[in-house]
Amino acid sequence: MWKGYIHFGDTDVPVKLHSAVREERIQFHLLHRRDQVRLRQQMVCAYEKSPVPAEEQSKGFEVEEGKYIIINPEELEQAVPENNRMIEVHEFVETSQIDPLLVDRVYYLEPDITGTQGKGYGALVNALTELDVEGICTWTMRKRSFLGALQASGKILRLNALRYADEVIPVASLGLQDLALSEKELKIGSELIDKLTAPFEPQKFENEHQKRLLEMIEKKARGEKIAVLSPKRLKPTESDDLLQVLEASLKKTA
Repeated sequence: MWKGYIHFGDTDVPVKLHSAVREERIQFHLLHRRDQVRLRQQMVCAYEKSPVPAEEQSKGFEVEEGKYIIINPEELEQAVPENNRMIEVHEFVETSQIDPLLVDRVYYLEPDITGTQGKGYGALVNALTELDVEGICTWTMRKRSFLGALQASGKILRLNALRYADEVIPVASLGLQDLALSEKELKIGSELIDKLTAPFEPQKFENEHQKRLLEMIEKKARGEKIAVLSPKRLKPTESDDLLQVLEASLKKTA
């Protein structure tokens, strides 16, 4: 989906960028209930209550209620970052310093050359792996600037697009309170977690919502009726019952 160079020091490594994630979601179309014809979205003037064609639309930034600064397409183009096809590595940091909360999207980087010319790619993978570091970098793609972390994963490079620090909500803003637990509650809780600990195998888990939607669609396509069930509502465990619930859960896993 993009070609460029990893640049650090005096080294340039040509790469191809691929998306590492494929989202598969069931898509529904909005239909007119009366005749089952697809509906079309339109931009409607809130004052005139009539559709406005694209050539009569403009972009504006609201400075206060009802007042806008109009920005025309030419002015927007001036703010678009220059696309130099360069993934500029600014510094290397220990992998443990990058909070997973910052990771927004993941890409694969494939070497754009083969044979002896691709040694720079392999050397970078090995160095990142051996030192357990990631390269903090910036690049421009599709008229947007990105912050990222260059990471070794096996024999390939991954490019993790990172959120900027001001996009992350500090956990302190939640105002969480410290709740005291007894030694017995902590001990049983730890034992329960220990018994449930296993190697992570993501392939064991399915998208249950997607699965149920497909089953429902297939049933309706066969002309079957769909029974509408009331959702189950679970009650939170009361603090006074916590020890009893933990002990019962531990017995089930024994």
